[in-house]
Amino acid sequence: MSILQLLILWLVTAVSLFIISKLPTGVEIDDFKIALISSAIFGFLNALVRPVLVAVAFPIKIVLSNFLFTLFINMAIFGLAAWFVSGFRLRWGFWSALIGAVALSVINSFLYELLNGVVVK
Repeated sequence: MSILQLLILWLVTAVSLFIISKLPTGVEIDDFKIALISSAIFGFLNALVRPVLVAVAFPIKIVLSNFLFTLFINMAIFGLAAWFVSGFRLRWGFWSALIGAVALSVINSFLYELLNGVVVK
């Protein structure tokens, strides 16, 4: 993955987070600068913490469907990012993490699809 692709992923996630904060999701982000920082933290947590969570929670994956397991991991990453970044809050706790994780997946997918063929290859 090139530096340009990483920058695009970072910006797309930041834009997605900022959009989510403007929707009635219980996710609060003070400004776009905080969304950029939160996006960087998301990337860091996905690279370092996700593999650990997947390994530790593997027995749960056997019981849950892959979708529910992935949603659980995404909610955990969402909550950790909110905990680490001042200016990024989950007003309704668990429910905001759930709604935010689903919304992030949907909005990111939409934005990546818009960029597909234009910049990201």
